[in-house]
Amino acid sequence: MNIFETLESSSPTIPERYLEMDNKELSERVQQVKVQMGTRLFLPGHHYQKDEVIEFADVRGDSLKLAQISASQHEAEAIVFCGVHFMAETADILTRDDQKVYLPDMRAGCTMADMANFTQTEKAWERLMKDFDDTILPLTYVNSTAAIKAFVGKHGGATVTSSNAKQMIQWAFTQKERILFLPDQHLGRNTAYDLGISLDDMAVWDPIKEELVYEGDFDDVKVILWKGHCSVHENFTVANVWQVREQNPDMNIIVHPECRREVVALSDDAGSTNHIIKTIEQSPPGSSWAIGTEMNLVNRIIKEHPDQHIISLNPNMCPCLTMNRIDLPHLAWSLESIAQGEPTNLIEVDKEIAIDAEQALQRMLERI
Repeated sequence: MNIFETLESSSPTIPERYLEMDNKELSERVQQVKVQMGTRLFLPGHHYQKDEVIEFADVRGDSLKLAQISASQHEAEAIVFCGVHFMAETADILTRDDQKVYLPDMRAGCTMADMANFTQTEKAWERLMKDFDDTILPLTYVNSTAAIKAFVGKHGGATVTSSNAKQMIQWAFTQKERILFLPDQHLGRNTAYDLGISLDDMAVWDPIKEELVYEGDFDDVKVILWKGHCSVHENFTVANVWQVREQNPDMNIIVHPECRREVVALSDDAGSTNHIIKTIEQSPPGSSWAIGTEMNLVNRIIKEHPDQHIISLNPNMCPCLTMNRIDLPHLAWSLESIAQGEPTNLIEVDKEIAIDAEQALQRMLERI
């Protein structure tokens, strides 16, 4: 049973009455609680959320930014995180003990984060220490569970974001000869390649087969990539790129670095969600873009920039199924439960895990 199945089986079920309400009533109920609680309530909303949810967010952004802003809301007693489980965990780690973090729907998760669990990582580390001795520093993408962040923090490593991955990998190589990059192989590969590290010097750790995939001399390995990926970004293909090039030869292609190496290589630009948003915002009217990232965000960018020609790099792409879990009924239920003093879906990271995970986060924050 993976983390999503575990959470779903142990979480309270939304009352049927919320599913029977229309959007108008649900919106009114959400707004009523927001007014009632005022600054005691804070709603961060991730960029990939549905429009019906994001419209009620007090701030929208990427996962780390939202967790940091949540921690700065000194009057907030309840933080209802409109995102996924690992994001809410990070918010719980960074906020005060008297602040409570809730997730409207516990099924809202990240398949990438679920591709690296603590047991797998411990086994991998034991094997890698035998092969490479004490020459490896672990780094983990913030899109990982608190347990993985804690593992990395305990072993002297740090977290990274898609915005600062280059900076953090450069730092890591001042500490050790090699890095282990969890859990997204594509972000690790693309970032290391941009820093001048040859693909021939990158190995892949397969946590299912419990083996290192590499054909050369182990002495040449500089980067060990965990075999994980984003189920959305991995679905952008070279064929998508060539189709855009054929049909719209003057169109710019911008993708997220969680995409495959070959897709990034053929695109005009690649960068974090924030980089994609700012690039479009700063582009002149009439410019044309094909964007390779999550569909809710692409559709929102299209609506907000009607003076530009914008499409999804993959026209058949669907929103992230797990990221897309939070809807208006769950948001209304979560807020009313809090207002009534019977909150549901509390996110609470074990204290020992939180201490080590915060170390990994702080090592990053000190360097950006």
